[in-house]
Amino acid sequence: MQEKKWRILWIDNQTVDVEQSNAQLENAYNEQQTYITPKPYIRFLEFEGYNVSLVDTGAEGVSLLQEETYHAVLLNYDAPTQEENLLSRVRSVSAHIPVILLTHESGQEVMEQGSLYDVDDIFVISTSDQEETSHKQLSTSLTFLLEKRAIREAYTPQAYIQNFSKTQILGETTQDWDAANDWETWIDTYMRLVEWDLRLDTLDNVDELKSIHEIEKREANAAFANYIEDNYHSWLIGEASPTLSVDVVYKYVIPEIQAGKQVLFVVMDCMRLDHWLKIEPLLYPLFNMTTDYYYSILPTATRYARNAIFSGLFPLEFAERHPDLYAEPDQAHTSINRYEKALMRLQFERHGIPLKPPLHYFKIFDTRGEMQYLHWLSVTDRISLTALVVDFLDMLTHTRHEVDLLQQLVPDETAFRALVQAWFQHSHLYKVFRIAADRGMTVILTSDHGSLLCQNAAKVSSQAELTTGLRFKEGKGISCAPEAGWLIKDPVAYRLPGEEAGKNYILAKEDYYFVYDRQFNMYKEIFQGSFQHGGISLEEMILPCVVLEPR
Repeated sequence: MQEKKWRILWIDNQTVDVEQSNAQLENAYNEQQTYITPKPYIRFLEFEGYNVSLVDTGAEGVSLLQEETYHAVLLNYDAPTQEENLLSRVRSVSAHIPVILLTHESGQEVMEQGSLYDVDDIFVISTSDQEETSHKQLSTSLTFLLEKRAIREAYTPQAYIQNFSKTQILGETTQDWDAANDWETWIDTYMRLVEWDLRLDTLDNVDELKSIHEIEKREANAAFANYIEDNYHSWLIGEASPTLSVDVVYKYVIPEIQAGKQVLFVVMDCMRLDHWLKIEPLLYPLFNMTTDYYYSILPTATRYARNAIFSGLFPLEFAERHPDLYAEPDQAHTSINRYEKALMRLQFERHGIPLKPPLHYFKIFDTRGEMQYLHWLSVTDRISLTALVVDFLDMLTHTRHEVDLLQQLVPDETAFRALVQAWFQHSHLYKVFRIAADRGMTVILTSDHGSLLCQNAAKVSSQAELTTGLRFKEGKGISCAPEAGWLIKDPVAYRLPGEEAGKNYILAKEDYYFVYDRQFNMYKEIFQGSFQHGGISLEEMILPCVVLEPR
């Protein structure tokens, strides 16, 4: 017999409450052919180390639960009493204690009540010839329910070593991230890193493992920056290129339009892969999902990446073909993405694809905008394509370091992920997705770029004033330590506007951010630990693109 450490309350409930009449009792017993005999199960559970208290009535069970401490409740659902009321009373005493319903037949009613009162498990008792197996199954179910968190924390380090290693990703011949020499491998690498981010988010006592994981991510990002620096130019001339920002509409949106579907195209500004994975479970009941991945163009800033999505053009081609729509950042241009509807319309015209009804475009900045779009979608009859840009995550990213309350609310990436999920779950945008599912619309959800938690300040200097981004700069005579940034001296070769003689771009690598040499310490303190974008990292460049078809 094992040492007892868990206290279990078994409410057998076969003796009904005194309020129940003899006639009701007789009818209940006549309808019920089989009863769960608790004593053999209790003996087995006690042998397995459980301390089990057995009570005959719901009233007695609720009273005992109020007076003493138990770790779980087993409730006989087959007994002839009002289990719904009893479940309600149990939950009123302890809202979070694990509850397992015991039954011979798991019908619709037991599932409904179990769902309504947040039951943790419904255990179907086997027939008598399988009693020993049934005893073991109940014990296993209890053990997993009560000890799964401790088991997970104990087993996770071993699982991390076994399931996340450079050998598995890169092959048996190397343990160096620099050996990841194709874009598919880097997508796989980033996916595994994010999957472990989410697993570790749920654990409390694995600080050492979390530190190891952070080191792995930093090393991977350092190697990834080198890979991009070596290969990005070849992508731009069509050599073994992944899907890039300029390909998104053509590859994912246009085929759905050509298939005659009503399409909702959603661009969540600054949504990372880990953010999507926190939103995904909320949309899973509504849609069948196909998830793909693409690479943002450089710089990974809204001005470049999102314009590339809507125009289907690299920044240089955009500036040359549509100079009336292209805007350099200056005081006169408050929005350098204000022509997205026109750019998308021109892209469809370029591919010879008519849109009837015409393209609808909307940008959401706040709750009022969400409600306006929700109303429009609710009353509009026929849609060919509606494009929706959502700025919440980008606005949060940019304002977090300016507002003390936001810094307390989002101190790290774990909190950022949790906030994204909570925001989406309670947003009008979530209702937009539900309406789209009800209307049979195909939804294509993606992001224009991600963001990175910046931890290292790097000094940058130039001959003239530079743009304000912290993860990328453009201007003349830029200089920076080579380990901190990639200097692009020939912008035209990288399909970036370079009309001014001597104009350069510098893109931050790893978790660096750029600060001018003057007042370096002051600005370093302001932006240390802020989320930024525009540079080269897995988080900024590798993005999900999800096609959601209503179930």
